[in-house]
Amino acid sequence: MKIMIVEDDMTLAKELVLLCRRWGFDAVYTEQFGDITNEYIRCQPDLILMDINLPCYDGFYWCEKIRQISNVPLLYLSSRDQNADKVMAMAAGGDDYVEKPFDPELLLLKIRAMLRRAYEYTTSERTYLNGGMYYENGQFACGGHTVDLTKSESKIMAALLARRGNVVSREKLMQQLWNTDEFVTDASLSVLISRLRSKLNDVTGGSDIIVTKKGMGYYIE
Repeated sequence: MKIMIVEDDMTLAKELVLLCRRWGFDAVYTEQFGDITNEYIRCQPDLILMDINLPCYDGFYWCEKIRQISNVPLLYLSSRDQNADKVMAMAAGGDDYVEKPFDPELLLLKIRAMLRRAYEYTTSERTYLNGGMYYENGQFACGGHTVDLTKSESKIMAALLARRGNVVSREKLMQQLWNTDEFVTDASLSVLISRLRSKLNDVTGGSDIIVTKKGMGYYIE
């Protein structure tokens, strides 16, 4: 597995490369911060470690750009410790968040968990919804149009479809999304649900697939 490190502190970037290689991963760091998207295309990594404070544009900006072309797992590394920054990180399409200074063992656990979720868990089972719509292997389709879902969005869809017609609580969804040692807040789940609904509405013409049961959770009919 290859890890791409986007960190403008070159001393830390090199230390992260050494850590990743010690753990058995291939690792590279970028020295060109003017176009991180092209750096990603060139490197084709399996996971990205992304700082937030970067030259030119911040990590949120580059995450959104990368999300336009890829669902590659992306883990933020940042000295910012405000909840608003963490929620923004999820809204931009990030998968997790680690504060600096970080414990190397915790970072390794998160990297392994993200890679496992992204590449070891796959399903080819197609689940049909009303009106010929279906969900299959990270894709939602309706009327000949499809949209790719991120790993986190796919986890939410899988959890709702597994209990189709029944309400799934927010707590259950958060358990489905992340292990207990990973960043999770009620606000970040709201961001993910909103982003998923927006994607689904784009291909259904505005028809809500995910229904809110106020004070209880969500369900798909």
